[in-house]
Amino acid sequence: MKKRVIITGGAGFIGSHLCDLFIGRGYKVVCMDNLITGSLDNVRHLLRDKNFEFVRHNVSEYIDLKGRVDYILHFASPASPIDYLKYPIQTLKVGSLGTHNALGLAKAKKAAILLASTSEVYGDPLVNPQPENYWGNVNPIGPRGVYDEAKRFAEAITMAYRRVHRVDTRIVRIFNTYGERMRANDGRAIPNFINQALENKPITIYGSGKQTRSFCYVSDLVSGIYKLLMSRENLPTNIGNPNEMSLLRLAKNIVRLTGSRSKIIYEPLPIDDPKVRRPDIAKARRLLKWKPKVGLEEGLLKTIAYFQKK
Repeated sequence: MKKRVIITGGAGFIGSHLCDLFIGRGYKVVCMDNLITGSLDNVRHLLRDKNFEFVRHNVSEYIDLKGRVDYILHFASPASPIDYLKYPIQTLKVGSLGTHNALGLAKAKKAAILLASTSEVYGDPLVNPQPENYWGNVNPIGPRGVYDEAKRFAEAITMAYRRVHRVDTRIVRIFNTYGERMRANDGRAIPNFINQALENKPITIYGSGKQTRSFCYVSDLVSGIYKLLMSRENLPTNIGNPNEMSLLRLAKNIVRLTGSRSKIIYEPLPIDDPKVRRPDIAKARRLLKWKPKVGLEEGLLKTIAYFQKK
């Protein structure tokens, strides 16, 4: 009998790539999404597959799902600043009530569950790179706190369900990821820069541009997530690309790769925007035998081609 996996937030950027991965590996997939930030277009190519089912549902409300469930991947949440600043209450609810409901389903179905957490749990970090045992530097009442604290709570309740109810859990801390199916108005650096460059508009950098990020191509990320799900590791695990660069250098690379005539302009830095963001992936390398394979230029060219087609 085919194993059945539930992916909440499955019509989102990362969730839809996970749907592809599990369909490709012969699973039955239930994609659950309320489409607040996801898009049915991301999974439209799967709708005729007999092993794929789309369920429109807000997981902050009780999840009633019949039949066997082997795995749950809880990816439902606004994930970019433009989204969680627009939907702060929904973000807090899906991190708390939504995670509670997903864990309840895992308990009832005796399914393994993987929580999509985030590098944002580290806040504006005082150490670089960030290892899993770093507890973070987070402003709980700042505008970004709605996302940071939602994910920190989600991690806490996931571990509580493991300890109290012996639910089989995993936690992945996802670092900056990019690739096809990001929204043009996503608000994150790479789609912003690419779309401004393709339209020869000024490229907006917030702050000095010296703040650093490290960018993981989406195929590498979903490969790491799958390996983590199939492991026995229950403590948080970083998945991301440790190659760090400034946002100014990233913008210049995108101008070069697109052949754009765009100039770079500077705007004030948003509140609590982190100065550095880079994963320590020693644990993933050791336990999962995982490391990213796609170089930044290769991944950017694929992402640029996607936005050109769109």
